[in-house]
Amino acid sequence: MVRLWLSGGWLAILVLAAIFAPWIAPHDPLAQDLFLERLPPVWIDGAEPGYYLGTDSLGRDVLSRMIYGARIALIVAVLAGGAAALIGSTLGLLAGFYGGWTDRIVGRIIDIWMSFPPVLFAILLVAVLGTGLHSVILAIAIIDWTRFARVIRAETMAQSRMDYVASAVVIGRSRLGTLAAEVLPNVLPTLLVLFSLEMGIAVIVEAILSFVNLSISSDDPTWGGMIAEGRTQIHFAPWVLVVPMVALFLTVLSFSQFGEGLKDRIDPVLR
Repeated sequence: MVRLWLSGGWLAILVLAAIFAPWIAPHDPLAQDLFLERLPPVWIDGAEPGYYLGTDSLGRDVLSRMIYGARIALIVAVLAGGAAALIGSTLGLLAGFYGGWTDRIVGRIIDIWMSFPPVLFAILLVAVLGTGLHSVILAIAIIDWTRFARVIRAETMAQSRMDYVASAVVIGRSRLGTLAAEVLPNVLPTLLVLFSLEMGIAVIVEAILSFVNLSISSDDPTWGGMIAEGRTQIHFAPWVLVVPMVALFLTVLSFSQFGEGLKDRIDPVLR
């Protein structure tokens, strides 16, 4: 219960920050002022009023860039995770419930897809599709649907052997109706956990692509881009590196713990 509230609280803060970024960001995240370069955060001597997390080497406000970077991270997490979940869970449900040639075809596709290193595959796809937010979302969805397909397929196969499924068939319900009304609700807790984990993975992948300048424009604020910039000035302005790394760690951890806590609350077996 505690981890659900703590992780949910952090994610709620990120969502609110992303939605109200134009109103709560203290400065323009793209505004440069070399007279304000590498200002320290408020807890270090020499801080400037209004620059709570300091500035980077171009005098841009770190807090404002973090807030706008949260918007990019959450867009990628929700859209890429949702697309991967939709594709993978649909194929997993069909393969696990119907079996036979459907299961064999889906299983072979999954095996082939998972033979590619995911991060390298993502970089290759973005290089082919071109940089941009849509390319990042599409690349993550294309790569990570297999994670859902494998787990949901196995869970569906286990649920399909239960007595309640046989009873639904006996009373005359169609197979597709049984899948939608009986199997899917019992697979849903697992799907929610996977979706939560996938959102954290999507945030990491977007940060990696931003780090190597394969995400959106390098001028736009992203956590990965901030980490890449902070790496070059860690001895002069370590906060530029530490702040986005801490935010990235807390976000990925929160997605993971929120999914696990949510499963504990809604899974009828665990309850």
